[in-house]
Formats: sequence, C-alpha cells, structure tokens
Amino acid sequence: MQGVQGSIYQMLNHGVSTGALFLLVGMIYERRHTRLIASFGGLAKVMPVFATFFMIVALSSIALPGTNGFVGEFLILLGTFRANPVYAILGATGVIWGAAYMLWMLQRVMFGPITNPENEKLRDLNLREILTLVPIVVMIFWMGIFPKFFFKKMDVSVAHYLKEVKGRQEMVLNASEGPLMARSERGR
Repeated sequence: MQGVQGSIYQMLNHGVSTGALFLLVGMIYERRHTRLIASFGGLAKVMPVFATFFMIVALSSIALPGTNGFVGEFLILLGTFRANPVYAILGATGVIWGAAYMLWMLQRVMFGPITNPENEKLRDLNLREILTLVPIVVMIFWMGIFPKFFFKKMDVSVAHYLKEVKGRQEMVLNASEGPLMARSERGR
C-alpha cells in the first residue's frame, strides 16, 4: 500500500516542484535569454529572493525532509524495499544521483563568484513573480509537513486498486495453473 500511495503522491509532488522549476527557469530566461548553466554563477548575490525560491523548489525536488518530495520518495522506497530490496537499493542510487546533479547545478548557478558581467545587472523578482511563487512554496511545505490530508483522500482509491490488482493476479495464476494441472493429472 505504501509504495502505491508514495507513487501517487510523487506524481503530485512532481507536478508542483517541476512546474515551479519551469516557472523559475522562465523567469531567469526572460532576464538573460539563455538557459545554459555555464552562463550563470553567483546569482544569489544579485537576486537573493529568486535564489531563495529556487533553492526551496530545488531542495523539494531532491526530497529534502519537510518538503513534498521527501514523503513520496520515502514511501516509494519503503514499499519497494518490502517487495524487493535490490530494486530499492537501485532506486535509492537514482535518488542520490539526482540529488548530486541538482546540488551541482545549484552551486554553479547560485553560489560562488559572479562569472558573467551580465549577471551583475539582473533585477530580482518583482511582486507579481513573488505572488506567483508563494502559493507553490506553501504547497511544497504543506504537502511535506501534512501529508495525511492528501493520503486520507486517496486511501479508498488505493485500497480498491490493490484489491483489483490482487484479484487479477489470482485470476491469471488460476488460469495458468488450470491446463498445466490437467496435463499433469493425465500423465503428460
């Protein structure tokens, strides 16, 4: 049950976090007209509000505890571990690689020296952009701190889904055993 709940929750998380990342990339693209990581560096010095939002969303994307991404990924890995520990280890390895990439990108884009003179003139987020991002950040923390609200809504559907899957598995097993059992009873 946990793995299925986690996977549904992670789909919601992915929509929130990835949508926010696309919004943020669009906001920086409007200012610089490039998406190349190498074109940036030290943005936190000239755009601290942007950097704060970007870090929150990026950390939710790599499943920092307290954010929406953590709950879904943890439940998926827990459910997978119960089914097959090898797959859980492979999945956890993917999570680590994803986090390493995201942290590498954050360090290159937000921190360190300003690597491009054009970045020194960038303006920080305006009120409209901030008001667009605040509800998304609230959702990131709400989903990370109070996941039961969302799980209560999906419990019945997940239980029904698992019952259906179990019933179909039993049907397939019974159908596949039928002819084999009949042949073995006849001595073939």
